[in-house]
Amino acid sequence: MKNSRHFIGIDLGGESGRVVQGSFDGRKIQLREKHRFATGGIEIDSTLRWDVGHFWNEIQTGLSIAAKECDAIVSVGVDSWGVDYALLNSNDELIELPYHYRDSRNVGTLSKILKEFPKAGVFGQTGIQFMEINTLCQLFARKESDDSLDKAKHLLTIADYFHWCLCGSKSVEFTFATTTQCFNPQKRKWATTMLDTLGIPTHMLPEVVEPGTNLGMIRNTVSEATGIGLGAVSVVAPATHDTASAVVSVPVSKEVGRNWAYISSGTWSLVGMEVDQPVISAEALSANVTNEGGVDGTWRLLKNVMGLWLIQRLRQALSDRGFQRTYEELTKLAGAASPTRCYIDPDDATFLNPTNMEQAILNFCNETGQNAPTDEAGLVRCVLESLALRYCQVLREVEELAETKIDVVHVVGGGCKNILLNQFISGATRLPVVAGPSEATALGNVMVQCRAAGDVETLDDIREVVRNSVDLIEFEPTSLTYWQDAMTRFEQVCEKRSLGRLGKQ
Repeated sequence: MKNSRHFIGIDLGGESGRVVQGSFDGRKIQLREKHRFATGGIEIDSTLRWDVGHFWNEIQTGLSIAAKECDAIVSVGVDSWGVDYALLNSNDELIELPYHYRDSRNVGTLSKILKEFPKAGVFGQTGIQFMEINTLCQLFARKESDDSLDKAKHLLTIADYFHWCLCGSKSVEFTFATTTQCFNPQKRKWATTMLDTLGIPTHMLPEVVEPGTNLGMIRNTVSEATGIGLGAVSVVAPATHDTASAVVSVPVSKEVGRNWAYISSGTWSLVGMEVDQPVISAEALSANVTNEGGVDGTWRLLKNVMGLWLIQRLRQALSDRGFQRTYEELTKLAGAASPTRCYIDPDDATFLNPTNMEQAILNFCNETGQNAPTDEAGLVRCVLESLALRYCQVLREVEELAETKIDVVHVVGGGCKNILLNQFISGATRLPVVAGPSEATALGNVMVQCRAAGDVETLDDIREVVRNSVDLIEFEPTSLTYWQDAMTRFEQVCEKRSLGRLGKQ
């Protein structure tokens, strides 16, 4: 794009990270991927960690490429997956490699927390869904196992750790802070009363800043190493939680109001609605929903669903036994297969990090009295149909809590390219589905930077730019009788699994 201004988005996901260039000409935004690299956890002494040193080297490689290929770079900003964090000591040194949210040390922490602080109290102070991957559970587990929290001078989220690497900022951006289950959304500050009661140190919790905050100029050492522009490039906090950035770029017009839902579809699926206030009530607690901060005073009322992690790990399990196929090939096989009429609960704990996802699915089906899939196509179809049905369940709950009717579902993120899943979602929900953009998180990241630079003014403006810039695919509901019967079966399976677990306790 001629006469464009360029913004660099660093988008870190559970499987991969990338450095992208967003070029804005005043009407459209165009993304160009400059560098992509693998992320994923690494095992160290029976623990699961993030190799942030490797990530930083790759980020600098991406910045170097961007600096060589474009000029007039205005700013750079980082977003990442949620809940994980890094600890710095008083010398600004990384205390240890950050723990991965799937690390086994978190198992059992939630029940311990709730013995010390009532469940209604935790939800009342944080408004967050109860999951053992949450930062609160991670901090509690760490408090019990070592003294690293006492040594820590600063706690920085993964995204904001890299902002520190870029410019020295020691703050945490608002949208990410709200995901930690350590932040009070009503008081808009850290939930120190609860944390003190749980014995979790709070001295290392930093200032919380709004999305779009200019954090400072890029370090001279980074400029010299990458050639990105000595003293000329700002570091701007986008909506640093990747889902918050993705929801920024949902391509709705202001005329639609709030009558839409989103599914941010990736390794995790974040399923919910945009609302004006957090919903913290007995009904919300019972539904185990979460309230996460957004841009311009909005809130994301949602639930986390296991998502395409299931397909990622299933593909790996199939590949390990010699059935090597791309994601596209697996989806095509599933589309050609007959409905299996067997289902899994995507959020069952057995699917969080199984050794073998194929075996975990077969075990679930057998333990719930279903005829398990007999081939690879059936396994993939079972997962995709189950995801669509789980999304439908969550959207029903969120719609009731928000007291707002959903007229359309927007699927954004990498999963929006899965046409079969999108059609299943439309059928299960009986709603039209609009798929796109697939690059929602990166778009949201760079567009918040655009706004910080004064190139656009409002969230509605950002969404108009996205609509102008991307191609969308629409799906209409089909096979309604089948999906009605499937939902009945799915709910029976989930209930049977729940009762089975209760019987074992």
